[in-house]
Amino acid sequence: MTRARIFFTGVGGQGTLTATTLLARTALDAGLPVTSGEIHGMAQRGGVVESTLLVGGYKSAIIAPGEADVLLGFELLETLRALPMLRRGGFVVGNSEALQPVGVCLGRECYPPLEAVLETAKGFAAQVVMAPCISLAEQAGTAKAANTVLLGAAAACGALPFSVADLTRSIEKYLKPKLVEVNLKALALGAEAAKAGQAA
Repeated sequence: MTRARIFFTGVGGQGTLTATTLLARTALDAGLPVTSGEIHGMAQRGGVVESTLLVGGYKSAIIAPGEADVLLGFELLETLRALPMLRRGGFVVGNSEALQPVGVCLGRECYPPLEAVLETAKGFAAQVVMAPCISLAEQAGTAKAANTVLLGAAAACGALPFSVADLTRSIEKYLKPKLVEVNLKALALGAEAAKAGQAA
């Protein structure tokens, strides 16, 4: 049986929970037992959003530090902060583009450069894939589809126990009809970026 512990992290408004739900439904359609949990925080105000998805018969939705097989990072700084959740030899798939918090915009805080995040991530993970999710989502038609870009990249590089085709079926089945086309484009662009090695 396929087993995977997936930890999601991002900020409010990025569709982190939507992506979690989509993967959970994909697992159920594949006949895999799944457990999911979420931590909202200040999600509606751009605060941290974390969720978990455990596929393959886990009893609890909790992932302790050092247990996640996969870290899906929807925002660069939050990916960095969540690295201790990953087991040694795990997989990081993240958005290489920053959504700078207010403190950074006001000049009170510094935001780490992508290179520093990559270097740190490589100390935790066996594989690290970063893709420009916001730019690719805008190319697909809306920046709101950045979460789907990330899922496409994760599926294409083998981080998930699902294929791009599996996710395509889920998008067609579970998203509102008006959202299907743009999300299918976003999924394909994420997959292409991962396969073509555009991901940093």
